[in-house]
Amino acid sequence: MINDRIAQIGDYPFRRLAQLLGSVQPPADLAPILMSVGEPQLAAPSLIAETLAANAHLWGKYPPTPGTPDWRLAVAEWLNRRYRLPAGLLDAERHIVPAPGTRESLFMIALAAVPTRKAGQRPAVCMPDPFYQVYVGASVLGDAEPVFLPAMAGAGFLPDLDALTPDLLDRTAIIYLCNPTNPQGAFAPLDYLKRLIELARAHDAVVAFDECYAEIYGDVPPVGGLEACAALGGGFDNVVVFHSLSKRSSAPGLRSGFVAGDAKVMHALLRVMEYGGAGMPLPVQIASAALWRDEAHVQRVRAVYAENFRVAERILGNRFGFRRPPGGFYLWLDVGDSEQAALKLWQEGAIRTLPGTYLSRATGADGRPVAASRLRVALVHEPAVTETALGRLTSVLAA
Repeated sequence: MINDRIAQIGDYPFRRLAQLLGSVQPPADLAPILMSVGEPQLAAPSLIAETLAANAHLWGKYPPTPGTPDWRLAVAEWLNRRYRLPAGLLDAERHIVPAPGTRESLFMIALAAVPTRKAGQRPAVCMPDPFYQVYVGASVLGDAEPVFLPAMAGAGFLPDLDALTPDLLDRTAIIYLCNPTNPQGAFAPLDYLKRLIELARAHDAVVAFDECYAEIYGDVPPVGGLEACAALGGGFDNVVVFHSLSKRSSAPGLRSGFVAGDAKVMHALLRVMEYGGAGMPLPVQIASAALWRDEAHVQRVRAVYAENFRVAERILGNRFGFRRPPGGFYLWLDVGDSEQAALKLWQEGAIRTLPGTYLSRATGADGRPVAASRLRVALVHEPAVTETALGRLTSVLAA
């Protein structure tokens, strides 16, 4: 009575973490600090509460699945401004679909873009390793084979595009790429994005650019998928991008984002959402439009994360393979055994982190997952909390 493919997904990383730490009690004299989840702990902009309250009379209406004209216009304006798209390239009516954050739409894209067979074979869905767990769930439940492409330090934390052989590409339906990467915070260069898009177009695959961290960066913003399409001189064929207000606006509970790109894929995705998606409530659409039009609050968010990394530089120095990433808000520390490190940090320091081995399936020469030695630490708190947490972390792990 249960879909037998569910067992193939494996346990969600945070379920595994709960099993690892469930029976362990942290020190009673230390306040727990949760750094396992990429959930911003910064105060949400007051604009959200004010706009929701002003439009409370609209909670009683079903929202249009394609979004309101003003919401689509706000998103289109932001995309054009952020990625310097040529005038007329982006059509707000054909190229944009609302979504409740990125997780749901990253899952649903598999329902829209994975065919029953491709090149006469079971379709493949390619993803970087380490990976966002939703990519695996989407591929397996979409009856495709997940293919894990190691993204290691020596390759700039990006998958080796030479690993996408012609035979693999022929049966590939979707290639997921998070940019900036999660959890390493690396940027994919423009030439890399262009080559990936050209490979996908040559083999009729969809590149799904997960850009939920695109607004969390240091000095220079990362290049985007639509921007790479514009640089290639054509439209958005075979390319979709995913964005959210969760990280950009410290509003994960708002459940507001969008998908943009290839009009054919957008049409298919909209049909899937009409059957199984949750429309974005009208007050949320209005608040979201206001947030996409406001940059001041995003600059404040970036300033906090920049300070968190300055704290990390001061406390960690060159220990645990620390490097300051150009984007995102994670530390990706080399701790030898990530499960044991996570257990020790909780047991002795009341700090909850996520073992890299839970984000990895590809195996290295030692037979372990390629990210088994890495620990993900989310710097999502105010700098004072970050300083306390990293002080504990260094004391525990150096002991």
